[in-house]
Amino acid sequence: MTAVPDGTVDPAGGGADPLAEERIRRIHETYAGPLSGFLSRLTMGDRALAEDLLQETLLRAWRNLDALPQDVEKVGAWLYTVARNVAIDAARARRARPPEVNLPDLTRLPARGDAVDRMVTVQAVRQGLARLSPEHRAVLVELYFRGSSTAEAAARLGIPEGTVKSRAYYGVRSLHAVLGSMESS
Repeated sequence: MTAVPDGTVDPAGGGADPLAEERIRRIHETYAGPLSGFLSRLTMGDRALAEDLLQETLLRAWRNLDALPQDVEKVGAWLYTVARNVAIDAARARRARPPEVNLPDLTRLPARGDAVDRMVTVQAVRQGLARLSPEHRAVLVELYFRGSSTAEAAARLGIPEGTVKSRAYYGVRSLHAVLGSMESS
């Protein structure tokens, strides 16, 4: 891509072609609205993602403008196919990345020597644990309060190690959510 003197960007690297710009403008005017709705349905209503996918679709149209039919009305099938493929690629890319994990804000934890804050925290954790399912609570108590290893917790609870790990993961997430909701109340 290169910038041309009028400030527009030409992905092909050559000078700005007024006919090409007019064609892409007409394609945009004709298909941006319908494609946006189509992509919004494909993204389950995620408007921001649909807009990103629309932009990528129209960018690909700009890059392949010479290969597209001259009649703007005949470009629709190609655009919808590209939009669908862009949406599929985006979904695959999201599945390939591990989910983001929100870590607690360590600046909000009480200082070591503050007995009152420590007491409040202990009380909040107890109340939060009471709101968890018995299975999640039992695993968290074994691992974090009794200091058991995964194997020891599995043996004590009579469940496989993988189940201990899974329940610990989801238990901590649930506890974090419960504590967050208690804090905002």
